[in-house]
Amino acid sequence: MKAVTWQGKRDVRVETVPDPTIQEPTDAVIRVTSTGLCGSDLHLYEVLTPFMTPGDILGHEPMGIVEEVGPGVPDLKAGDRVVVPFQIACGNCWMCLNSLPTQCETTQVTGEGMGAALFGYTRLYGAVPGGQAEYLRVPQAQFGPIKVPEGPADDRFVYLSDVLPTAWQAVAYADIPEGGSVAVLGLGPIGDMACRVAQVRGAGRVFGVDLVGDRLRRARARGVETFDLRSFDSEKELVAAIRDQTDGRGPDAVIDAVGTEAHGSAAARLVQNASALLPRKIGGLLAERFSVDRLAALHTAIELVRRGGTLSLTGVYGGMADPMPMLTMFDKQIQIRMGQANVRRWVDDILPYLTDDDPLGVDDFATHRVPLSEAPRAYETFQQKRDGAVKFLMTP
Repeated sequence: MKAVTWQGKRDVRVETVPDPTIQEPTDAVIRVTSTGLCGSDLHLYEVLTPFMTPGDILGHEPMGIVEEVGPGVPDLKAGDRVVVPFQIACGNCWMCLNSLPTQCETTQVTGEGMGAALFGYTRLYGAVPGGQAEYLRVPQAQFGPIKVPEGPADDRFVYLSDVLPTAWQAVAYADIPEGGSVAVLGLGPIGDMACRVAQVRGAGRVFGVDLVGDRLRRARARGVETFDLRSFDSEKELVAAIRDQTDGRGPDAVIDAVGTEAHGSAAARLVQNASALLPRKIGGLLAERFSVDRLAALHTAIELVRRGGTLSLTGVYGGMADPMPMLTMFDKQIQIRMGQANVRRWVDDILPYLTDDDPLGVDDFATHRVPLSEAPRAYETFQQKRDGAVKFLMTP
């Protein structure tokens, strides 16, 4: 089959690899019909290279048709249409039963000290072959895959794999009061969708911050009050402008949908680049023990949120030596929640919004649709934020 493989920093290729097969009784194999390119994939493309191996199959936002199931998968059959969550979880352990499948005790990558295995996401999360491919082996298929109806195009449901539950959890964790205010930092796929989810869940005012004109216009068209980072000479000016809209206090909640890719620290960027250039064994050790994130977005969030407010971190961070302004955080009495989205926890809440009325705008959420063969160009365009790129869907 054809699959998108990682070969090095900023080097992905579509190659022919062996077809997946059933290996365990709880496996399924699906024929992928649509697969997304996620902002998290860009971390593999750029930052997390010490944890990658040439030939790794990328992607964690697939949906498709079941081709084959193992004997331990009673509720799926060949021909079922399914969306596959990005994390791999059993559904039966203590963590799963307590709505934390990202911490699944059956699939935890304990050798790396990490949580549940993820599709297509470094050795830290199990080095499981991902979904940017023609076919995908799905472990723990007795729990993971989400059956969806025939009829609507894939765009209606494919975002259940990651974008929708990640944005939904970001808003839920933000704990925005009914009619309250939230600022979303970063209007890429997750930030954009988080704005939409906040609106349908009753936020009174939604502020969006970015520095890409196309993304700002897209959010503004849906009623988000946007702030162009390029219009301010400093973080303090941006913070003051948003505070002026919230009686001088700041928003009730701030969602950081940027993560470690934020513009900011040159020193952090140097460490990231250095670890990527070293041999993988040495670079991985450096990244694990001494890595620091580029924290511009997080520091802005801490400064911006009102006293007693909530920060919800959904942008990926990977540093182990990050300096944090603990005095400010303690003094402002900030609450912080974060983590990978627990997909199956939120699916039942989200499905009622995936109707023909399309209140979340999923049917036209993708800005680009390309064949799998054009994945290298898609990665480059998305990474450079060219051509209005917000969301790519690929078709094998």
